[in-house]
Amino acid sequence: MAGNLLAAAAVHVAPVAALPFVLLLAAIAILPLVAGHWWHRHPAATALGEHRNKALVALLLSLPTAFYLSLQPHGVGALLHELQDYVSFILMLTALYVIAGGLVIRGALSASPLVNSSILLTGAILANFIGTTGASMLLIRPMLRINARRRRRGHVPLFFIFIVSNAGGLLTPLGDPPLFLGFLGGVDFFWTLSLWPQWLMMNGILLLLFAIIDKRFARDERPESLRVKAPEKLRIEGWKLNGPLLVLVAIGVLGKKYTPFPVVECWLVVCILVSMRFTSKPLREANDFAWGPMAEVAVLFAGIFVTMTPALALLKQHGGSLGVTEPWQFFWVTGLLSSCLDNAPTYLTMATLAAPPEGFAALAAARPDLLAAVSCGAVFMGANSYIGNGPNFMVKAIAEGNAYRMPSLFGYVAWAAVILGPIYLVMTWVFFR
Repeated sequence: MAGNLLAAAAVHVAPVAALPFVLLLAAIAILPLVAGHWWHRHPAATALGEHRNKALVALLLSLPTAFYLSLQPHGVGALLHELQDYVSFILMLTALYVIAGGLVIRGALSASPLVNSSILLTGAILANFIGTTGASMLLIRPMLRINARRRRRGHVPLFFIFIVSNAGGLLTPLGDPPLFLGFLGGVDFFWTLSLWPQWLMMNGILLLLFAIIDKRFARDERPESLRVKAPEKLRIEGWKLNGPLLVLVAIGVLGKKYTPFPVVECWLVVCILVSMRFTSKPLREANDFAWGPMAEVAVLFAGIFVTMTPALALLKQHGGSLGVTEPWQFFWVTGLLSSCLDNAPTYLTMATLAAPPEGFAALAAARPDLLAAVSCGAVFMGANSYIGNGPNFMVKAIAEGNAYRMPSLFGYVAWAAVILGPIYLVMTWVFFR
């Protein structure tokens, strides 16, 4: 995604050019509420057909943006970079989605607060090795199955998004796309390990809150909805093929720093094809694997990537006038922008504003407090909305496909503000004053 910001930086646009992006965000938030049947559409023969109307809205708002940029100096280059970045982004998500979809966690686990909290903790740790997307796709289906018989279960996918899909991936560049951009920009691979106090506080508070809420709700459940029906040994199936493929994806992502486009992208395509060809059909069926969630992400983020290019260009043009100089300011500005813009290019923009001419490596050495603020803001506050981070939408779609009722975009933002907002304030006081 680095190319996106570099291209956007060379394009000077009028503020009105960001209007399609605003309208697309409004459509994602409002249309499911006022025109839900039209927006979601009855499932068609193909996964893309199910999301045809979403694709239509994204296309209608992307075309004016693409046309406007094509008329600007360097605009064609920006559009080509945008296409390249989107391909890289969606192939990485698809690879993790497909490969994790071939791993089946079997075993009879009770829907107890201890088991649920343990899964979330495992996801928070695992996210740093296979990314928030990989950890989310591996664990969300078992988590949903375990709690399927509970009546009060809506909090489960919400906290899963908060922890596994976002906050857990702070400790390595593999964990979250923003940190990977920092690695590509010169930040040492192991520098993010210095953020372990922030990781521990954020995830620790969230896990404690979840355990308290889950325990309270569990008291109102029927005993049979929490108990295991029959003993079954916990095991992972499909790992002999898809486990090594996850490692190969991680190697490929790391290699992107040293290889031109589309070397890594071809590598990811090969991993996808191998997993699809050689993973047994019963494993896919056990995971209820379907292309619908991935198609929804691909359709909506295609529109988001194109329409947000002028918004990022405006941020780059006028970012210096924001008066952002202190760590707490970088934390909040990066975080709030990451809530409505994709958190990866937002990270790159804010880190560029903070960095000296020598680049990100010099920023990590001279002002690690600023880089820490940008990193935490991008990773943590990517959880503030469904569009803040790629896995968020995927988890939402999978949860809805498993008969979990998920809040609308506005509803989710409200829940995130109530639950995450106070934690951000505490972290500001402790780390970013």
